[in-house]
Amino acid sequence: MSTFDAHLLIVDDDERIRSLLQKFLMRNGFLVTAARDAEHARRILTGLDFDMIVLDVMMPGEDGLSLCRALRETHATPILLLTAKGDTENRIEGLEAGADDYLPKPFEPKELLLRINAILRRVPELDEAEATPKILTLGPIRYDMERGEMWQGSDLVRLTATEMQLMKLFSAQPGEAISRAQLVEDLGRDRGQAQERAVDVQITRLRRKIETDPKQPRYLQTVRGAGYMLAPD
Repeated sequence: MSTFDAHLLIVDDDERIRSLLQKFLMRNGFLVTAARDAEHARRILTGLDFDMIVLDVMMPGEDGLSLCRALRETHATPILLLTAKGDTENRIEGLEAGADDYLPKPFEPKELLLRINAILRRVPELDEAEATPKILTLGPIRYDMERGEMWQGSDLVRLTATEMQLMKLFSAQPGEAISRAQLVEDLGRDRGQAQERAVDVQITRLRRKIETDPKQPRYLQTVRGAGYMLAPD
């Protein structure tokens, strides 16, 4: 996805930060809409679709984590959390709420730009040239490799941008284990144990959408000492 095609929603209760981010991102080619709090964001989202939501965690009223969880019920839009809490557990909490990435405050605007572009690159683009769909079957789940779409019967299973990228990586190597370190690298994250733990969180979330019993995974398996493996029917 090109930066110049992307429409971002910025949600932050600090008017100064909201205005600075909006101007900075617009200068860098994005179309940007801003919301002052969760309630305002919800109203905007009833009428507009976005390519990404940049969401502050610490807001009066409904906080960013609560809004993130709620949005994940109905939206697959990528979400980047801005948080003043930089320790690992709070970051993990953000990922468990459904965020695709997080950026602790204070941050350099350039780093925000890099994170946004990295997440947008993970969203698969539809390839119209491939007419014949390649489908993987995972029990009642069907995964369309070309479109990056997952279906259960006639229902589309909503995937976040990170989940889409994970399925793209696993479906390219079915039956082969991919290490956590390799997944961190392929997702464009910095290396380290915290990021590997973050991958584990994403795998847990993805299993909830694939597996009948996520605690006893049949299709997205853990391979001891080797990583994770997709095992389609």
